[in-house]
Amino acid sequence: MTTPEARALGLPGASPGELAHADLVGRLAREIYGQGQAASQPFAPAIPAGPQVPQALESLPQGPGGAPLPSGALSVPSAPAGGQPAVPQPDASALAARSFGAPPVGLPGLSGPTVPNLAPASPAFADVGAIPPVHPASPRPVLPDFSFAGAPALAAALPGGPELHRQIAADHPRANAFAHALAPHLVPADPSKAGRDEAQERFARTGRLSPAPEAPPSDYYFLNLGPGPARRAPASPRVEPARYPGPAPRLAAQGSSPVAAPFDVEHVRRDFPALHQSVNGHPLVWLDNAATTHKPQAVIDATSEFYGRHNSNIHRAAHTLAARSTDLFEGGREAVRRFLNAPSKDDIVFLRGTTEAINLVANSYGRANVGPGDEIIVSTIEHHANIVPWQLLAQQTGATLRVIPVNDRGEIIFEQYAALLSGRTKIVSVTQVANALGTVNPVREIIQLAHAYGVPVLVDAAQSSPHMPLDVQSLDADFLVFSGHKVFGPTGIGALYGKTHLLEAMPPWQGGGHMIEDVTFAKTVYKSAPEKFEAGTPDIAGAVGLGAALDYLAGIGMPAIAAYEHDLLDYAQGGLADVKGLRLIGTAREKASVMSFVIEGQTNEAVAHHLDAHGIAVRSGHHCALPALRRFGVDQSVRASLAFYNTRADVDAFLRALHTLPRA
Repeated sequence: MTTPEARALGLPGASPGELAHADLVGRLAREIYGQGQAASQPFAPAIPAGPQVPQALESLPQGPGGAPLPSGALSVPSAPAGGQPAVPQPDASALAARSFGAPPVGLPGLSGPTVPNLAPASPAFADVGAIPPVHPASPRPVLPDFSFAGAPALAAALPGGPELHRQIAADHPRANAFAHALAPHLVPADPSKAGRDEAQERFARTGRLSPAPEAPPSDYYFLNLGPGPARRAPASPRVEPARYPGPAPRLAAQGSSPVAAPFDVEHVRRDFPALHQSVNGHPLVWLDNAATTHKPQAVIDATSEFYGRHNSNIHRAAHTLAARSTDLFEGGREAVRRFLNAPSKDDIVFLRGTTEAINLVANSYGRANVGPGDEIIVSTIEHHANIVPWQLLAQQTGATLRVIPVNDRGEIIFEQYAALLSGRTKIVSVTQVANALGTVNPVREIIQLAHAYGVPVLVDAAQSSPHMPLDVQSLDADFLVFSGHKVFGPTGIGALYGKTHLLEAMPPWQGGGHMIEDVTFAKTVYKSAPEKFEAGTPDIAGAVGLGAALDYLAGIGMPAIAAYEHDLLDYAQGGLADVKGLRLIGTAREKASVMSFVIEGQTNEAVAHHLDAHGIAVRSGHHCALPALRRFGVDQSVRASLAFYNTRADVDAFLRALHTLPRA
């Protein structure tokens, strides 16, 4: 039965939660735009004759109620610090050149959110938990957008000035206020405090990327699994930081908790046979972990035993080996569920890796939910695998790709992300740890803000999964993807987590055997998730090996791994500060175990070859993250990346080799 409230809101049959959400949206629109003036209409900007202006600028809305557009500068990322070449002032044709094909990539800041003033009249909005969760059945509110300056003013404003936060706060006051209310630890309330980035200066002077933390040294960001901005680590042992030569760090008790067994890195290393070899006459030092990790003997044994004893196709036979193979395969799925703390193993889809998992979501969820005029949000520091699938989707559907900019430290500008969200946003897809910079993104807050708009979020955990605990329920992630070979498992296997209702609503991506209930020439009936996304014979041995890898990590403990690596990264970056001419790229205050750098007077390839001659494996190139590196004025870098089997001795060998680089 339709209630009077539902009829009044134009939502017959809506649930109480949906009515509350719709009422909230209405109140916010009235707060921002005034009574009865929540509509925005397109306008035709006066553009000088000449080069074509991007579609994103031509379709900017007019002010509420047809009011003229305000004047003012558009905020965009400032030029990177550290002696980068100046960026010339672009004209309209330069703006058009930012398009990666049709449709154009959105410039940061061109659309703002319909968020409240955060005045006392709307206290409910400050409580993000009061907003109903994302669900395909919920009516998606179509919210009006803020107004912005005309296209000529936008073009004249690029590339922005040094006081980026001040500009954003001026352009998007409500977005800035809302972002600060949601994540005060990410967005300063006072824009006047935004100044030049001192990370490079501090790094060169002290070897540290940020001042000494105010919180106790045990408060690690990556151990925070609860809601809110708290950074308190759980009451479990962690590795003590140390700056002196000697044995691997030991675990120390917190408070009155008992001392656990020490983190014995040498014992861990014995589990990895590939580490015990010589390369070019030197012991192997593997610092290419962001590209792929080595495998413990437990994974090698599990994969070998599968082929040697249990090999059979799964699910489709009644014999003993088929049953054993099926149990092992589904056991791998259960291991992934435990690793991610997913509600059900049916929420886990096996795929070839992160790349295929993102493509699945883009092609299945995206094609079903994204259309002309819609928007997809990614960040500047994504891997190509989290850019190209969304570009393809945008080109095929007429949607627009919006890009969250980053500051000079390589951190996303959270208030600018708030300004990009709008009623047109259909999905946000961001990395948790940037593969080229090591930046740890605030994915919890990113998800909370997106959910306030009813927008789902995909988390690319390819680089975070080896380094820190993951909990999809605590994060409230809608999708999360990772690759087996990054977490010490086999290549060619990975997983997608999706919320049950999202996976059930998504159409199949590929067709074939195993994913069907019935097939006729007139109609096919598909199985439920996850089987409907796993057409054909899967990588059974890969799933078995991935399960063994995740069980191995669980046996050590992800919090202990995260703490050990954090201290090792701090030790390594302190040493890099002493290398002549070295510039670290990516100086985020919260980083995982990645160090990208360039050295003045040296080509990246020459540095990598020199290190290889000393048995040290690093990666040289663009790391499949060209937009991220170009933000810092380079196309390539040298990248050294750590894992929990690396030691201070590895780091010392790496630093010694860098100091012996031939100098012109």
